Amino acid sequence: MNNNELLEALTILEKEKNISKDTLLEAISSSLLIACKNHFGKADNAIVHIDPDTCEYQVLLAKTVVDDVLDPIEEISLEDAHAIDGSFKLGDTVNIPVQSKEFGRIATSSAKNVILQKIREEERKVIYGEFYDKEHQIVTGIVQRYIGKNISVNLGKADAILNENEQIKGETYKPTDRIKVYILEVKDTSKGPRIRVSRTHPELVKRLFEEEVAEVRDGVVEIKSIAREAGNRTKIAVWSNNEDVDPVGACVGMNGSRVNAIVNELGNEKIDIINWSDNPAMLIENALSPAKVISVIADSEEKTAKVVVPDYQLSLAIGKEGQNARLAARLTGYKIDIKSETQAREAGDFMDYENDYDDYDDYDEEEYYDENGEYYEESEVDSADDGE
Repeated sequence: MNNNELLEALTILEKEKNISKDTLLEAISSSLLIACKNHFGKADNAIVHIDPDTCEYQVLLAKTVVDDVLDPIEEISLEDAHAIDGSFKLGDTVNIPVQSKEFGRIATSSAKNVILQKIREEERKVIYGEFYDKEHQIVTGIVQRYIGKNISVNLGKADAILNENEQIKGETYKPTDRIKVYILEVKDTSKGPRIRVSRTHPELVKRLFEEEVAEVRDGVVEIKSIAREAGNRTKIAVWSNNEDVDPVGACVGMNGSRVNAIVNELGNEKIDIINWSDNPAMLIENALSPAKVISVIADSEEKTAKVVVPDYQLSLAIGKEGQNARLAARLTGYKIDIKSETQAREAGDFMDYENDYDDYDDYDEEEYYDENGEYYEESEVDSADDGE
């Protein structure tokens, strides 16, 4: 390979692999030193000069001028030195050019391996840095294959692993499917970056809203809190920093276009968008939507709340298998005690309200959920209230 071909090759590598030419030239310099060592047995006195603009290179051996040469690799006789330049004297250093074509096959092969290894190392570093910067962001990947119950997803320059517990239950994936994933973690390994991604993380929903809703992306609308049960339902609380912008309307979009795009991406997962409030009672009332609430008494110190709903709304407030109440508790950070109006009156917790609701169904259900979505039996709540 001549100098022009080498320069062209380095330029291509720099462009395609995003590896700097200086790094590649450093690798070439190291490989030439190793070739010298393999060829001569040592290379302590070897010097490599490379012109970065032309890729012209020169390998020199720095030899000391002596009367009696004992080591021809590091020493040169005065007579031979004078043959090069008559001004040399004993003790001077003479740089003797070495032709790289003199290197043997083994030395040349070792030099080549050094360059290739350096290119691989730098390529891994570049890819790692690129995806490390995308940690906690979402990217689009292409499903490749199943590895047991895990899935390999191609992200372009690297592959990621979508573990079974990070997959949305009920969602099926086929090779070549394009999916959006949230980058959980990027680790640097000897085999390249190890990337873990998720389809279940709550932040995936937040990033999707940032992509789809300009007001969220620009910071005009803030997503204050998210509670998610992937594949089933998500609740998000939003707040507007501009009184002229309706945060819920901005996230929903014209005819639901914005939120529907996200719902479709998540396999028809239901998304409830509510208004955030600094008033805990109002926030809890909003969080229990679509159920109607008669009253909320919130204790901000204990992070508990007592909620009364119309009798016919109790099952809606609790939700299927407690999901609505559980998500509301996670969204607000409060342990929520939900009672129907009848239950509250019988318990003596609610006596001031005049019944304006007709045709209520009678329910005997009573459920408790904390901010982690954990279910509490009534006896456990009573014990907690007694200070036990």
